[in-house]
Amino acid sequence: MNDYKRFEDLTFEDFRRMAVDGSLSRYEKIGFPNSYREGREPGIWRDIVAKLPALLGQNKVVLDVGPGCSDLPSMLIDLCREQGHTLLLVDSAEMLDQLPNEPFIEKHSGFYPGCPDLLERFRERVDVLLSYSVLHYVFTEGNIWSFLDSSLQLLNHGGEMLLGDVPNISKRKRFFNAPAGVEYHRAFTGRSDDRPKVTFNEVQPGAIDDAVIFALLHRARSAGFDSYVVPQGPDLPMANRREDILIRRP
Repeated sequence: MNDYKRFEDLTFEDFRRMAVDGSLSRYEKIGFPNSYREGREPGIWRDIVAKLPALLGQNKVVLDVGPGCSDLPSMLIDLCREQGHTLLLVDSAEMLDQLPNEPFIEKHSGFYPGCPDLLERFRERVDVLLSYSVLHYVFTEGNIWSFLDSSLQLLNHGGEMLLGDVPNISKRKRFFNAPAGVEYHRAFTGRSDDRPKVTFNEVQPGAIDDAVIFALLHRARSAGFDSYVVPQGPDLPMANRREDILIRRP
């Protein structure tokens, strides 16, 4: 539990610092204890590709907002190379420096959507937009509505966006109020008589909840996009308390 607390309340500046910290693993550099991601990312990748079938097409424009430097961006880079895609990567310069430079890759450093050149050049041209384990940091440090609106403007007709691995405090409460959640909590804490404290109908500042999730879906639909909240595969490490938002432009 203490290992996980090291990665709470991280900011963009924290990730810049962590990216060049040689004492951290590639998973720790993106804000996860090794146990949450080591050996788990192939399953995460399969789940992502299943939700973004356009990745398996040819000659697409793909944007990854906040790729980090773990195994996932390497898998995305390999696929884009094979499929002839143009790959746009947006993250801090320090994080992007951990990833290879190839002719089909464009790197844009900065705090998205603070990249006016990319937003102008690729307006309505992006076929796949992926942002995984990022949205909750935008919620606490940035402007989640500007993030969404800018991303919607980038999508091509038929384009699809996955805002993945979103921690939802409401989903977390529902899980820890159930028998499976109680057992999970006891195994995690090592206390067989402990029960997680769950309070419903209470706003927790700084945390994404059902209200935020459904507001994002509604805003996308109001802008002319189809939007869905979708579960993660049951084998994913945080599927019991995180979920994904899938948005498609007709």
